[in-house]
Amino acid sequence: MTLTQAPTIDLSAPVNLRDLGGTPVADGVIATGFALRSDDLATITEDAADALVTEGLRSVIDLRSRDEVFITGRGPLLDRVVNYHHVPLMATIGSATTPHRDVAAVAAAAPLRTMNDMPSMHDLYVSRFETAPGALVSALAIMAHSPGATAFHCAAGKDRTGVLAAALLLALGADDETIIADYRATYPNLEAIMTRTGSYMHHVMALAGFDLQAYQNSTDDPDERLAKDQASMADTLATLRARYGDPLTPLYEAGLSTALIDALRERAVIA
Repeated sequence: MTLTQAPTIDLSAPVNLRDLGGTPVADGVIATGFALRSDDLATITEDAADALVTEGLRSVIDLRSRDEVFITGRGPLLDRVVNYHHVPLMATIGSATTPHRDVAAVAAAAPLRTMNDMPSMHDLYVSRFETAPGALVSALAIMAHSPGATAFHCAAGKDRTGVLAAALLLALGADDETIIADYRATYPNLEAIMTRTGSYMHHVMALAGFDLQAYQNSTDDPDERLAKDQASMADTLATLRARYGDPLTPLYEAGLSTALIDALRERAVIA
């Protein structure tokens, strides 16, 4: 693909936004209006921003890399009374280290790789627990101590958002089946997500040296690829349990405490 200047961002309503209210956890369910998981909230419309604030949104946790934030900015929510927390689960999508780079120079220096060169989703999810546990703990602390609803998002609302959702649900005592079901709820939205983020995600991935178009045009069996991807969260939980017993062990080692879990439960759980 050809790399040019930063793309024009098309504003649209989120297509993978859902309230975690009603999700079963230990001794109850998550209260409606506590936590929302979403696709990109930096590119929502003015009307969507107003609706979220009217419905109780008070804090946003942005899990995206600084490259992504640099490209999209914060969008209409910047002008609303909403606390913003940038808690990236990875410094960059790929090897890029600064957002102020010449995209054409990146392409000239290193030909674009295909997405097949990236780690599997399972490996990516496990690595977030193991290499970014402090960020996950920080995000949980924000949710525990913020009034109103807290929304957390990445670009698609699937991978990094799914990792934080899994950490939250584990901390609240949800079983693996519940965590997997929450993760898989994104899949019916994938086509809409790709349409919504397409105006800039090709650019973001190109900055990391990956050709998203080549991946989408792959001749691999799409059903086989989808089935493998859908198993990623189940495989992640199994791997973490095999390595640590308790999947939250890396987070405990990074500062997750009983007091923080109690604060989360006080805010989140209703009978």
